[in-house]
Amino acid sequence: MGAEKAVEMARTIGLKTLVILSLSSMLGSGIFLLPAFAHEVVGPGMWFAFILAGSVVIASAYSKAELASAMPQSGGFYVYAERTYGYLVGTISGLGLFASFMLKSAFALVGFAAYMKVVTDHYGIDNVNANAIAMVLLAFILLVNLTGVKAIKKVQIPIVTGAMAMVVVLCIMALFSSDLDLGRPVENFQPVTLSMGTAAALVFVAFSGAIKVGAIGGEVLDPETNLPRGMIQSLVIATLLYAIVAYIMAAVMDPGAFMTGTPPHAVENPISVFADSVAGTTVVLIASLVAIIAMASMALAGVLSSSRFLYAMAKDGVLPAPLGELNERYKTPHWPILLTGLLMAISIYSFDVHVIAELASGFILMVFIVLNLTVVVLRGAAPKHEWNPPYRSPLYPLPQIYGTVAGIFMLVLMGKKALFGGGGAILLGLIAWYAYGQRNVKPREGTTPLNAFLSRDGSEVNDDN
Repeated sequence: MGAEKAVEMARTIGLKTLVILSLSSMLGSGIFLLPAFAHEVVGPGMWFAFILAGSVVIASAYSKAELASAMPQSGGFYVYAERTYGYLVGTISGLGLFASFMLKSAFALVGFAAYMKVVTDHYGIDNVNANAIAMVLLAFILLVNLTGVKAIKKVQIPIVTGAMAMVVVLCIMALFSSDLDLGRPVENFQPVTLSMGTAAALVFVAFSGAIKVGAIGGEVLDPETNLPRGMIQSLVIATLLYAIVAYIMAAVMDPGAFMTGTPPHAVENPISVFADSVAGTTVVLIASLVAIIAMASMALAGVLSSSRFLYAMAKDGVLPAPLGELNERYKTPHWPILLTGLLMAISIYSFDVHVIAELASGFILMVFIVLNLTVVVLRGAAPKHEWNPPYRSPLYPLPQIYGTVAGIFMLVLMGKKALFGGGGAILLGLIAWYAYGQRNVKPREGTTPLNAFLSRDGSEVNDDN
């Protein structure tokens, strides 16, 4: 195989596109699904849950930016974990993140069915199989991913721009509504409560785009500069947008409008309900159509990033080699993309949207905790392992301490489902490592940064992977 010419991913993504890709992977769930879920937990003060979750993510993003600037390869956190802790932890982290992002993408396609129902009900169309429509949309998403990032750019930019414009218009209309009560979101407001922490943990999945853009680091122009800037800018924009939209929604919508069914549960089409509160049927239909497109956009970005975890792991030998191949024409990892699509299809027919949100949030919380600890380990591994990244987290170690402690607190509040999700990801990684990866990876030379960090007292700690 040595005579074959290696096919490399092209660096074509600039700062603007990077921010757009990050926002497109966040705005879908954060605006079009999760506000009702947060309201179910904490009531009209839900807007603060987004600020609380965003503060943890932004603090951790400094760690992420430092790591991404030094290791701008496709694969994102898998690469950081593998280089820092060894292949075993890298395998667990990579497969766990792949599962979380794949589930979140499936979550988007399941959620879009609720908005599709608004449209079909209006036109009196009965017996519509929402899952079948989701499969058609999934097929289109896979086609766009297979033909390359340039095609994704053309689709994503107008989608994100249009979705944000629609939400802004609805918020402006709400400000002139006779039902507006700007005091309602802060009535009996208690920011420091267990329920607020639980709501913040639940909406945490809405910020996972900060992780996703790191997974395509091998395709970013000037990654040492653009990755940190892109992550921080998109997170600040998303946090402010989430909080403002959630505040206005709580101020204009009757609290009962966030619930439906018997027994009551959070609605899965809050933007349609929001539009109905401030405008007529036409606006509701337009908003629902925009939400459907936004859900597709979220899934589109999710497949792009999820597939890169499998690609990076296969390149290291911890997963079968075909997953590390690139299509010679489009320079995209076709087998990881197709496998991601297959697993998304299975998830759409198997999981409840509420459960998917909790599982995805739980493991992403775990990832952010490990992100912060990784920076601490790498900085403390000197002099055995030199660590001099182009970008260094400011105010170290305060952001790392806050991100770690707050992340653990929210993870505990998530309860059993989040812990089961994390445990399942660990089990999946262990099986993959001992069944395949351990026999196929190249032996590591020297010690890992973790072992160097643990042996700072002069003793030696042997690598086991």
